[in-house]
Amino acid sequence: MREPELKLQQPVGDEVKQTTCYMCACRCGINVHLSQGRIRYIEGNPAHPVNRGVLCAKGSAGIMQHYSPARLDKPLLRVGERGEGKFREIEWDEALALAAKWLGDTRERDPNRLAFFTGRDQSQALTGWWAQQYGTINYAAHGGFCSVNMAAGGLYTLGGSFWEFGEPDWEHAKYLMLWGVAEDHDSNPIKLGLGQLKGRGAKVVAVNPVRSGYGAIADEWIGIRPGTDGLFAFALIHELLAADKVDLDYLVRFTNAHWLVRQNPGGADDGLFARDADGRALCWDRAGAVGLAEGTGVSPVIVGEFVLPDGGRAVPVFQLLAQRYLDPQYAPDAVADRCGVPADTIRRIARELAAAAFDQPVVIDQPWTDTHGRVHEKMVGRPVAFHAMRGISAHSNGFHTCRALHLLQLLLGAVDTPGSFRYQPPFPRPIPPANRPGKTRLANGALDAPPLGFIHGPEDLLVDAAGEPRRLDHAYSWRYPLAVHGMLHTVIRNAWAGDPQTVDVLFLFMANMSWNSAMNTGETMRWLTDKGEDGEYRIPKIIYSDAYSSEMVAYADLVLPDTTYLERFDAISLLDRPISDADRAADAIRHPVLDAAVQGRTHAAGAGRAGAAAVQREGRDVRGFQSVLLDLGARIGLPALLKEDGTPRYADYADYIVNHERAPGVGLLAGWRGDGTQHGKGSPNPQQLDRYRENGGFWHMDVPAAGRYFKMANRDYLQWSQGMGFIARAEPVVLELYSETLQKFRLAAQGHGPVQPPAAERERVARYFDPLPIWYEPFEGAQVETHRYPLSAVTQRPPFMYHAWGSQNAWLRQITARNFLYLHPDTAARHGLADDDWVHVDSHQGRITVQCRLAGNVQPDTVWTWNAIGKRRGAWKLHKDAPESRKGFLLNHLISDILPREGYANADPVTGQAAWFDLRVAITRAEAGEDSLPQFAAVDAGTPPTTPLRYGASFRKS
Repeated sequence: MREPELKLQQPVGDEVKQTTCYMCACRCGINVHLSQGRIRYIEGNPAHPVNRGVLCAKGSAGIMQHYSPARLDKPLLRVGERGEGKFREIEWDEALALAAKWLGDTRERDPNRLAFFTGRDQSQALTGWWAQQYGTINYAAHGGFCSVNMAAGGLYTLGGSFWEFGEPDWEHAKYLMLWGVAEDHDSNPIKLGLGQLKGRGAKVVAVNPVRSGYGAIADEWIGIRPGTDGLFAFALIHELLAADKVDLDYLVRFTNAHWLVRQNPGGADDGLFARDADGRALCWDRAGAVGLAEGTGVSPVIVGEFVLPDGGRAVPVFQLLAQRYLDPQYAPDAVADRCGVPADTIRRIARELAAAAFDQPVVIDQPWTDTHGRVHEKMVGRPVAFHAMRGISAHSNGFHTCRALHLLQLLLGAVDTPGSFRYQPPFPRPIPPANRPGKTRLANGALDAPPLGFIHGPEDLLVDAAGEPRRLDHAYSWRYPLAVHGMLHTVIRNAWAGDPQTVDVLFLFMANMSWNSAMNTGETMRWLTDKGEDGEYRIPKIIYSDAYSSEMVAYADLVLPDTTYLERFDAISLLDRPISDADRAADAIRHPVLDAAVQGRTHAAGAGRAGAAAVQREGRDVRGFQSVLLDLGARIGLPALLKEDGTPRYADYADYIVNHERAPGVGLLAGWRGDGTQHGKGSPNPQQLDRYRENGGFWHMDVPAAGRYFKMANRDYLQWSQGMGFIARAEPVVLELYSETLQKFRLAAQGHGPVQPPAAERERVARYFDPLPIWYEPFEGAQVETHRYPLSAVTQRPPFMYHAWGSQNAWLRQITARNFLYLHPDTAARHGLADDDWVHVDSHQGRITVQCRLAGNVQPDTVWTWNAIGKRRGAWKLHKDAPESRKGFLLNHLISDILPREGYANADPVTGQAAWFDLRVAITRAEAGEDSLPQFAAVDAGTPPTTPLRYGASFRKS
């Protein structure tokens, strides 16, 4: 029988426009089909490098996101009490004048009295720059409660990281381990890659307390106990070291395994690298003398103790590593019970990793030249690849867990070799990256550097003369020194408490901090509405921008309505969170796909009418937040946003995208610069956005064939990277098994150096700033009585939703409109529970009451649910009896923002990453009910919703 001829990719309207999806962080290319100015259909763009035409349910449902009844229509000014949801609509002129007045007065008084924090906006290259021009150190983005352990752990070890800065070698890997990976970030490329692996017969192992999505198609699921991934990794390292299955040649060529570490207990140089008079690291040569660790013509020794020319003692990094991880405490039998992984399984996985890496090397017939000028005839690699996400990151021990995984990769020789984890341009970067956070102000009031950056040593911290935090979120202090994304989750408590100072304005963008982005949700709502003895709000003014009527809107004094993603310009920039893959650099734009959103503006000359481009349609009067931010900056006179004659430098965000330069020749977009033929670096091109639109909304450039692997030491890649403007110098990146940066903090805690921590912080810094990865019990598990709270509780990202805004979507709600607490059948049996029974779930923080379901896809000592399904009554324009409100729930009500026994944030002590997944709970049977609890007053009900409608005294426990 003859197959019918199918005509795919056919228009279903009168026009097709191409842009970038925003229904998750994948940033796929989409074709938007329009008919008479309305969206009819959204499909994947087959030419796009991210998804190659693949599109998930979320992406296709973007139509319903755009036409959501929850869209905000006009600027709003609060007229009732905070939290009541009572506003009056105002015009943009009034809204902008009021916002400019508040921001301008605050800057004149003290720029740090503005707290500017943004959620998942994907425009940090703009918002961070704007904060720098304003002069506030109190700026951060969503990464602190999302993925900063992943980013910092990788950037301080590999000069790159998992998540969106690297990927498995889908074409050549023979063994893939997924650690804590859910179905949200980078989802379509992962699906495509897993299809390749499965088609080739490669083995896929999923390490996760819950088996869903990718884990469901893995060849093996390892249901690990939450927070013990690092311990599991150390047991694998123990086995590899004991079996001598380590790639020593790789370690000496590309890492600091052979660098000499001074051994001088109590001394100011203890644990630092031995260096020559020019600061170059030393190794011990087999000839019996010191040599340059990064030199040629040496044959370094990696074990032993040696006397340096100055009389000091030193040992190679590898010796310290072997001594630590060969300790019996890391043997499989010693860690199996704590991890929930049988010792025999650990030993078998170690053997499988070694066999895949050393018995089945991948060889590519491609010559390449290293940074020493040595020519290698082939590219030989270890086909073991790792990928990891939030499951290992969102713990108070997550930074060291990420480092432990990278250490395991390096011992196998499996970083940026054929078959292994691969860097995506613009990575790798120097370790740590060069840019430090801004600390002081210039004469014009701007910070001397962006407010977020990378700490190189104690001297870079933002602390006062007494060593106390200067930033509102306490990032870059002795409490959380490497908080490279800031700590959005601590902001509202600290603003309420005036710690370290009060603020005048809290300015939030797309950060649903009163609900699903809050740890300690009930208290957060109280802080937002609490008043001082003078009757004024303790957080005086709150400006909030969002496209939708989220729970946070009700707590704003002024609401600036944003556009939907199909109505605005965005730059998916190499300066921010690029869409590159390992073989090519890539960036993209979003642009208004609806004619009404453009309103006749052209970008041919990079200029246009002053102010932000408005979208006026169907009674809505909304503006893209990025354009509004630029408008406000010009109104309050930020020097970089004004021309010499005092007029706005940028007409709107599109103008900024084209004409702003971060450095000479480096702008937000790398494609079609200068005369249109330059890429990477070049002067602004007035036609640039047109070129992107003509090319489907994206740009990409291939990495040279000789530069595609060994990027950390590949001359062709590093020179190409420098030419593209990604790095300042084409110098090798030495991968760090041992972190001298961390050791500098430990020495400071021991009383050495000009910048030392306060007495109260010394023990904490000395313990957690170990230069080699360590494992410790997650803080909540260590500080609560685990016999009272014997279960771990975690969430999974649903593949059909993304953060909070998916569950307003009419199509996606048909997949699920409520969630359950999922229990292993053995766990349910111990508690006498069956499907649909009601249970109380208690933590040291509070209680929720929800329905449960039995599921065998979870580690028996863990319970789980889908994230961000539960909604507040009255929010998102959902019906008051919507299942999301009546039956849906959040674990957030159970999660404390501070640790049970101390005043530190519930966060990683190195980076400040929010420890969402440390939660410990107990479950008991509850009487059957109609609604999940707690239930709060509807946000539009006219009564302050700061206490539960019903729950009882047990909601918030002492």
